[in-house]
Amino acid sequence: MILKLPTALTWLRIVLIPVLVAIYYMPDTWLVPEARNWLGATVFVTAALTDWFDGYLARALGATSSFGAFLDPVADKLIVAAALILLVQLERAESFLAVIIIGREITISALREWMAQLGKVKSMAVAMLGKIKTVAQMVAITALLLHEPVIPCASTPLVGTVALWIAVVLTLWSMFHYLRLAAPYLRNKPPA
Repeated sequence: MILKLPTALTWLRIVLIPVLVAIYYMPDTWLVPEARNWLGATVFVTAALTDWFDGYLARALGATSSFGAFLDPVADKLIVAAALILLVQLERAESFLAVIIIGREITISALREWMAQLGKVKSMAVAMLGKIKTVAQMVAITALLLHEPVIPCASTPLVGTVALWIAVVLTLWSMFHYLRLAAPYLRNKPPA
């Protein structure tokens, strides 16, 4: 099997997960905290950009595949979950916020899988609300990983925390949106 470029970018995103985690566990003698924060944020931004770029390339080159369609959201959820757990460990994010975001991702993934079994996966297509939620998550995680002053008039940790709260509100809102779409199918008897 020849690995298509969009799928290769998705695999790169998965490979970057242990790299991201390892950066924050390096001793200070190897990497000073400021350099660790900048490097970690850069790795996360690179992963986030591959998410956008692999989808763009898949559509532009007609290089979509069922495996790529499966792997892409898995890679997205893994990198976000790993980063959130890391931020909780670093005491830069509240654990209950991370649990809400990760729990929503698991719930909606399971719901999409179930809807696919019913042949109703189209009714669970990603909504604009979900895309806005993803942007808020990426901004929040990047700012909290960076944790270094960038703009004199704005505290990066504060920007990250506010963006994380916005992401949580959008996370819950989008979860209820998807549950509402699935509600008519939840009331019916499951297929035999």
